[in-house]
Amino acid sequence: MSVKKKPLVVVTRKLPDSIETRMRELFDARLNLDDTPMTPEQIADAARTADVLVPTVTDMISEAILKDPDCKLRMIANFGNGVDNIDVTAAHARGITVTNTPKVLTEDTADMTMALILAVPRRLIEGSTILTEGKNWEGWSPTWMLGHRIGGKRLGIVGMGRIGQAVARRARAFGLQIHYHNRRPVAPVIAEELGATYWESLDQMLARMDIISVNCPHTPATYHLLSARRLKLIRKEAYIVNTARGEVIDEDTLIKLIEAGDIGGAALDVYEHEPAVNPKLVRLAKAGKVTLLPHMGSATIEGRVEMGEKVIINIRTFLDNHKPPDRVLPSML
Repeated sequence: MSVKKKPLVVVTRKLPDSIETRMRELFDARLNLDDTPMTPEQIADAARTADVLVPTVTDMISEAILKDPDCKLRMIANFGNGVDNIDVTAAHARGITVTNTPKVLTEDTADMTMALILAVPRRLIEGSTILTEGKNWEGWSPTWMLGHRIGGKRLGIVGMGRIGQAVARRARAFGLQIHYHNRRPVAPVIAEELGATYWESLDQMLARMDIISVNCPHTPATYHLLSARRLKLIRKEAYIVNTARGEVIDEDTLIKLIEAGDIGGAALDVYEHEPAVNPKLVRLAKAGKVTLLPHMGSATIEGRVEMGEKVIINIRTFLDNHKPPDRVLPSML
């Protein structure tokens, strides 16, 4: 009796041990144990040999890779919520199924967003470095390291999906007034729960907010959604928090406006040319003008394990000739 051959699944980065172990049990899994990022050439080679590719958000699966006559892929099971790293249209045209891992990172990302909303006005990073970098601290003073309270301030959320709504729930508990811009208004019951004010015009909302939180995905339609023109609408005392994607903001213009004092500051977890971080942003961070984190908004053990479990479910469902629960189609983008 012949044994059915397991499908070859290539995983581009190291995943939680429990997930890698389960993949080895279920598939002919080729793992990346030392977590060295694969080069574009290595990804292209994997596409020529694997049945299923499991990339992460930093692995670019281009049209050229997918149009290669020798591309053998039947499925791309993305380890991540966003799929802007994959040419979904080219994959669909080739008959390659694409899936992602939605709904598991909402609370983790919202937690980090709220942390950054607090960090900028209360100068948390500046205060911490006083103690960790050997600076002189002479003790408490009534006028030293003064920040701003956030209660009563207006928070403008750009993108009121699952994460935007989770941010709004946290922010409302801190006394912030909730405003938002989205392609369409949220359901009335949600708007009432959050006390949220909808702005059809992003321009008008930006000009009136104290804090702006970017929580929309990166798509062709949202590239530089906060353009140079729109950034100039923002009040001089306001600041921007971005835990979504760096490409949504015109980063060069943001830097110039903060340097000139035309925007109060920023808290960024993502960058336009990631993993490269503009040296000017680093200088602004050292000057206490911005807070920078290395793309760790969704970095929890629980979240990563849940993502891996979703990847496995999607692959198994596909291999059983059923529709994967998290399939992504070009019409959805």
